[in-house]
Amino acid sequence: MKHKNSHLLVGYWSRLRRGREVPDQTDIDPRAIKRLLSYTFILDCENPGRPVYRLAGTALCERFGFELKGTGFLAHWEAQSGLSLAPLLRQALQLRQPVCLSSVAATADNGMVELETILTPVSFNGGEPSRFFGLVQMLSDPTPLLGRAIAYERLVASELIEEGEPLPHYDQDEPPPPPPPPQYLRAHPKAPYLRLVSSKESPAFLNFGSGDLLQSMLDTVRRWRIAPANPEDRTA
Repeated sequence: MKHKNSHLLVGYWSRLRRGREVPDQTDIDPRAIKRLLSYTFILDCENPGRPVYRLAGTALCERFGFELKGTGFLAHWEAQSGLSLAPLLRQALQLRQPVCLSSVAATADNGMVELETILTPVSFNGGEPSRFFGLVQMLSDPTPLLGRAIAYERLVASELIEEGEPLPHYDQDEPPPPPPPPQYLRAHPKAPYLRLVSSKESPAFLNFGSGDLLQSMLDTVRRWRIAPANPEDRTA
């Protein structure tokens, strides 16, 4: 996980469990994460092959240009990413572990940003885990999204998060930090309290919209991968 708010959400999820495998959706207190709410969502994964937004924050809906509630989570991912995400969501529910998704999102005119999505499994009314409480954070310069909506999203990497020791506690009354400067798709050192369980670093770039958009995204990913990592961009 690269963004501090991603660590905040996983830490909050962990504290809500209170000895259980996963917390219940009814345990979530919006006041405790009020600074993050506009970018959070609830995902219904009764059928992991067709996950549906139950709720979505206003800022998140603005990024995609429409109300997400009731729409399919995989609808804005390109075809190959969707095929990879369905079994990943199923695995995260079965293992009761959060999952971190790294992706590149593109506008219709080829503007691109790097996103990090965190999905934490939750139950509903005490049943088996069938939903995710999630958060989407931008890791790169948001300028390409000014006045534009995300048209496609491409999965670049994924990891299941397992705690080795308790996550650090952050004061939820403090505002979250501003978005960090542009970060690159090079792997960051793993946090000492997390262990990478599984990873998919380079899925094939297939069926992602028009040829121009595909080529532009390939070029951007290559630039990000070869650019030297800046230690100041990394979260503790």
